[in-house]
Amino acid sequence: MSRRNAQLQAIDVSTWPTVAYTQFDDTTRHMFEKRVHAVMAYVQGESVKQIEHSTGINRRQLYRWLERAGAIHSDGRLFGFRALLRYARSTDYVRMCAVPDNIEPGGAAGAFSQLLERYPTLSDWLHQQIRQRKVWLEEVSSDGALRTRLRGLEALHQSFLGQCRAVGLSGTDYPLNTGERGIRSLSRHLKDELLRSFGNAARSAGASHLKGLPPRDGGARTLAATRPYQTVEFHGHRLDIRLKIVVHDPLGFVHEFEMERVWLLVIIDVCTRAVLGYHLVLAREYSRYDVIKTIENALEPHRARTFSIPGLAYGPHDGFPSQRLPELAYATWEWIRLDNARANLANETLTALCEFVGCLADAGPKYSPDERPYIERFFGTIASRLSARLPGYTGSNPWDLRRALANPRGNLRLYVSIDELDELIEFAIANYNGTPHSGLNNVTPLEAMEYFVRGKQTLLTWLAHYHRRSLCLMQSARRCRVCAYLDQGVRPHINLYTARYTNSVLARSTHLIGQEVLVYLNANDLRSVRAFLPDGTELGELDVQGLWRMIPHNLKLRREICRQMRIRRRRGVVDTNPIEAYVKEKFEQAKKSRKAATELAHTMRLITSAQAGDLPVAPTVPRPEPETIESLGPVPDIRSTETPEDRSPGTRARPRRLSIGTGQVF
Repeated sequence: MSRRNAQLQAIDVSTWPTVAYTQFDDTTRHMFEKRVHAVMAYVQGESVKQIEHSTGINRRQLYRWLERAGAIHSDGRLFGFRALLRYARSTDYVRMCAVPDNIEPGGAAGAFSQLLERYPTLSDWLHQQIRQRKVWLEEVSSDGALRTRLRGLEALHQSFLGQCRAVGLSGTDYPLNTGERGIRSLSRHLKDELLRSFGNAARSAGASHLKGLPPRDGGARTLAATRPYQTVEFHGHRLDIRLKIVVHDPLGFVHEFEMERVWLLVIIDVCTRAVLGYHLVLAREYSRYDVIKTIENALEPHRARTFSIPGLAYGPHDGFPSQRLPELAYATWEWIRLDNARANLANETLTALCEFVGCLADAGPKYSPDERPYIERFFGTIASRLSARLPGYTGSNPWDLRRALANPRGNLRLYVSIDELDELIEFAIANYNGTPHSGLNNVTPLEAMEYFVRGKQTLLTWLAHYHRRSLCLMQSARRCRVCAYLDQGVRPHINLYTARYTNSVLARSTHLIGQEVLVYLNANDLRSVRAFLPDGTELGELDVQGLWRMIPHNLKLRREICRQMRIRRRRGVVDTNPIEAYVKEKFEQAKKSRKAATELAHTMRLITSAQAGDLPVAPTVPRPEPETIESLGPVPDIRSTETPEDRSPGTRARPRRLSIGTGQVF
């Protein structure tokens, strides 16, 4: 293969950046077209002699253009056809001669670059000053145009002259022998270094993180979704509103306490902008259990609620997708975008998403809210339509004027209670799903969902039926050993978080004593757990024994109660009901602590929800009927050595000592 053929194979003019030469004047356009014609003729294999004869361009100039066209531009691409422009520079100017002692104005071109090349310590010192933000960029607007201005240059210039004297430069050397002492060259150099990349310029101007970079073509993380449940976004937002809890004591008096702000966790569909599910968290930070609860709410069919606030009601077009379209119950998604919060990236959360739901989780880069634009825009809508219109709005920042205008000034009667906020959020999200959306050509999210699901009959994936009845499997399993005390007559049970659990099946399964079972928790109510044998077969629901079964509670609440019980036990105080004692203590602390008021509100909300039927109430162990006992056969009395066969028909059974175990030692 000849040298030219090898060179032609390496040239691909289809990837060269082009030039809008039609806007040039006639002379410049004619010259540029002639150069393009010469280059294209060479690429197509025409001889150099014919090109010189037809275009009048020297072959040396042609080879020079081809070499410059293959060079790398400062933007990272090839020069391409841009190398054919007149006066186009492909390399920076390099000064070859030394700077004279008595330099005249305008004769120091390239002197500053030559200075930094001769003294690398000066270049390193300038880079260090840039990293320390001794100089920074400021974006200003003048005459309707934006431009950048360098700040802190005067002080840096004086320090730079001191560094020049430190390296051995005298008054006859550049830049000390010039009138302005090289301040203009220094300014130009610093500005070029800061503007060399957008990251350096943005950090110099005070930006904390970068955003706005479009995704790469063909990447998996695309912003657009073409069908429902293809991509969803999850995020947690701390509501900008001050809240209160209202407690009624047994005498009928009303007590109000200010509590902390709460979190709103939401999952939204990208294609239709419809909110699939949400969860309200009454805590300073949300945990992995709250994330999994939000996933459960998005999968399960949404149940309509009854509003107690006058004027709140579902509109004819409001609601949730699984509420208006029953076939969307337990529909799963393919992709989910979330941020890098620790609760989102916990092992249990990723296991629930990737293995149980069967989707791909995309955490994305840190500090990049623009990677989840739809959920961020939704929370902006909630802030403008709900939070900003309520008393106690904290504003988007401490200097927000709306913060001062909505300040109740300590009047708790003007605060929104947590029960009222729960209804307002339900109404606001349901109304959002039924409101025309500008991103959907003024179609509501529910109408867009119905169009895809029932109109176009888009294919969806649903959760398996055996998974629908066991959503608790999204939690990680805990291994508990079956215990029993034969000498005391205590039936088989498991110990979990200082409490005993059992059911009628486990209580009769003597062969399971000493074996381990898999236990899955109910994140909202620990009064019952799901148990499975080591081989995976279901053992059923195990109910907590003792006083723990009286009031619904979650894992966090039980741990806090156990901690309080240990403290009270050291003081010699014995409580008949630990949950009531915990509520009473938090009630006393809520007068001075917003954290205690928040914990009290969380506990009262669990109790109220269980009484209203929103949470599953742990079923009691059913008492076997007589025929059931007979079918199971005689049950030997483990407290007595006498068996039913030893008793004669006419003898009276000896009374046994009554022993009622509480199931929990306090």
